Amino acid sequence: MKPETKAPIKGIRLRTLNITMITVSCILYILLIVASVHALKKYDIMVSSTDDYIVCEEDAALIADASNYLTEQIRLFTVTTDLAYVENYFTEVYTTKRRDTVLEHLKTYDVDSKTSAYLQTALDHSNQLMDMEIYSMRLVAAAKDYDMSEFPDVHNTALLSEDESLNPEEMIEKARDMVFSSAYQDFKTSITGNISSFLNDVVDDTQKKQQKSTRQLKQTMKGQQILISILFIENILVFFLIIKLIINPLQIYVNNIKNEKRLEITGSYEFKYLALTYNNIFELNAANESMLRHQAEHDPLTGIINRGAFDQLRQLLKTKFEPLALLIIDVDKFKLVNDGYGHEIGDQVLQKVAKLLEDSFRATDFPARIGGDEFAVIVTNVTVEMKSMIENKINSLNEMLLHPTDDLPAVSLSVGGAFSECGFADELYKQADSALYEVKNHGRCGCRFYQG
Repeated sequence: MKPETKAPIKGIRLRTLNITMITVSCILYILLIVASVHALKKYDIMVSSTDDYIVCEEDAALIADASNYLTEQIRLFTVTTDLAYVENYFTEVYTTKRRDTVLEHLKTYDVDSKTSAYLQTALDHSNQLMDMEIYSMRLVAAAKDYDMSEFPDVHNTALLSEDESLNPEEMIEKARDMVFSSAYQDFKTSITGNISSFLNDVVDDTQKKQQKSTRQLKQTMKGQQILISILFIENILVFFLIIKLIINPLQIYVNNIKNEKRLEITGSYEFKYLALTYNNIFELNAANESMLRHQAEHDPLTGIINRGAFDQLRQLLKTKFEPLALLIIDVDKFKLVNDGYGHEIGDQVLQKVAKLLEDSFRATDFPARIGGDEFAVIVTNVTVEMKSMIENKINSLNEMLLHPTDDLPAVSLSVGGAFSECGFADELYKQADSALYEVKNHGRCGCRFYQG
């Protein structure tokens, strides 16, 4: 038999590979930095647009509040003739200046002529409205003979000749009519409408800028993702070619053999072939060992752990300082089932009881068959306060067993239990057995716990 002819080895030199990968990495890093700077600029534009949008919303609310405040003060003054409202009015106009501040701020936006016309119309109507408000103040001041030298805008306003001839009551009435009239309200509505139109246009423009910046930012981020992906693949390729094929497989195999684990299918063809052969033998031995262990620890009829495994578990739990409970369970009058229905039906009843115990308790609990028709359950992490929960489980089990939906005969369980606050105490089994004895003496089919 002729030896197998080996195929010629093909590949690139590691030095050439290293130089190539380093060059590619440098180019990718430079492109990634450029893309990051570009993304940061687009992000700043998007944040700025968002801030402008928020400011516009705030400006709209502020100018509405200021306008309503001025209207409120002039109307209160014409009704009460209290000069305090005039003072409040001019404090808002010349000190607080919310309306003027917002209007001046809105002028700074770069908008088209149509949008700018909305603002100019609002400014013109605002000035006309203010003239109307000041004139109404002048009428009330003339009627009440107030000294308005403290308020130059009112003091320097001259009354029309037809208004000078009015008596005080008529002057006040006219002042009230001016600020409560539909014409006055029309001015306010016009101002609000024009400012709203202006703000809507600004907001639309801001949203367009934001959407544009968002699109550009997404494109830039996609570019970044592509570059990062290429860089990641390139790095993985470098590690794979230089390290994974030779060094790591040897280290992994040595550690796995020391720890009696399966070998990873990695590395070159020879390593993979070696790993597959080793794993086949390893799995065969593990399967045989698992089967033998299962047979030694589990009851062949019911599939739950047997008496031997139960005793080992008791010894193990003596060193675990945690609360637990032990339940000892007898199938009531099981001999009558065996005698009346046969051992095959009896075995099915035992299997049914074991299955119900497994399903009713948690995965952290340990049901076991410790005798012919005798079972036990070690319930972990449970205290005396949870006694009613266990009793409810037993009652539910008895309800199902006493009213079977299959063809098996009805049976019941007698359960004796005992709690331990610190591991599996030596006296725990005797206590549970004593509680079971009490159940049997009181008619069976129930659950009791050792009282102590």
